[in-house]
Amino acid sequence: MAQSAGRGALDPDHMRDRLRSADAVAAAAPFDSLRVVRAPGRVNLIGEHTDYNDGFAMPAAIGLEIRLAVVATAERRVTITLDETGETASFDLDDIGPPTGTWIDYVAGIAWALAEGDWPLTGFHGLLASDLPRAAGLSSSAALEMAAALALLGPGATVPPVTRALAGRRAENGYVGVQSGVMDQFASATGVADHAILIDCRSLEWRPVPLPLDTFSLVVCHTGSSRRLDTSAYNERRAECERAVAAIAAIDPSVKSLRDVDPVLLAAAGDRMDPIAARRARHVVEEDARVLETERAFAADDLAEVGRLFAASHASLRDLFDVSSPELDALVEIAVATDGVAAARMTGAGFGGSTVNIVRRDAVAALRERIEREYPARTGLRPTVLAVDAVDGAGEVPDRR
Repeated sequence: MAQSAGRGALDPDHMRDRLRSADAVAAAAPFDSLRVVRAPGRVNLIGEHTDYNDGFAMPAAIGLEIRLAVVATAERRVTITLDETGETASFDLDDIGPPTGTWIDYVAGIAWALAEGDWPLTGFHGLLASDLPRAAGLSSSAALEMAAALALLGPGATVPPVTRALAGRRAENGYVGVQSGVMDQFASATGVADHAILIDCRSLEWRPVPLPLDTFSLVVCHTGSSRRLDTSAYNERRAECERAVAAIAAIDPSVKSLRDVDPVLLAAAGDRMDPIAARRARHVVEEDARVLETERAFAADDLAEVGRLFAASHASLRDLFDVSSPELDALVEIAVATDGVAAARMTGAGFGGSTVNIVRRDAVAALRERIEREYPARTGLRPTVLAVDAVDGAGEVPDRR
């Protein structure tokens, strides 16, 4: 993924001008034929490693995003220039070829997945800009897929957001090679301003969850350590969950995923699972329950209960799923010791990246000051503290001229 840029780089007219400067095809096109599409990153409030187990998750789309300024072309080719570096990459829509191990794979992957679904695609020349930190556990890859989907489908396309999200998952699983679930793309595609969304990752039903953003802020704290859960480690976690399912299904053949398992059945199958698979399964079963409990706690305006559930989720990810890190643990410990912080936990796949915090608005500055003072002394790393908005999902940036 590209490095992130400032908000000024995302101004639509600036992006159109930059595209015309960088690309001869765009320079020859009428200015008003250049579109700008956007797709947000996401922060997951709770429900980690549940999506690929057909469970529940509660992410929110956030106001850090990827934008593409594009001009459609008659040629069956996609060419994208990175605004910040000038690097250009391209591929042929009729001969996409294998992954290259670079950022363009996420664009090629979504093109491959949409073509597999027989959606008509349009070639384009584009300029990519972002203020979404990469490797921070905020789903920059899913945002790139969702922005690219809008560019590839062209103006006026009526492909539903959930369909685009499923194509993004297909791109990750079948092209990029990460056996992820649908949560990241779903959040980027369907986000609702001022809300989280509760996703049933089996049925794909979802509903908005109002957040108390009149008095609280969502605050993302980046460890300064890139997320280190690489493809092999992520796929290993999924395989461990599948081992647990196979063992439990020997007792109850109706079990198809960990979504089908309750604590009683999990306990009954305990001696049939290896210890690692048993720990992974316990996390997922308990985390699914925490997601639904968190929705109820938000509805009751019970932020103390939300805080308890976040803490339990973080401990489970640390102790049962083994995807936390000393840096993530330090950020959570500092946050929960700060007055005005209602809830804190790691967010994303783990092994670095970021935490998500629900912080009283008048306490955000104090949290930032304390983290910037204490965290480097504990870890030797420089953190980034970002108050973020919950925003709408991917779409076209309106022309305000």
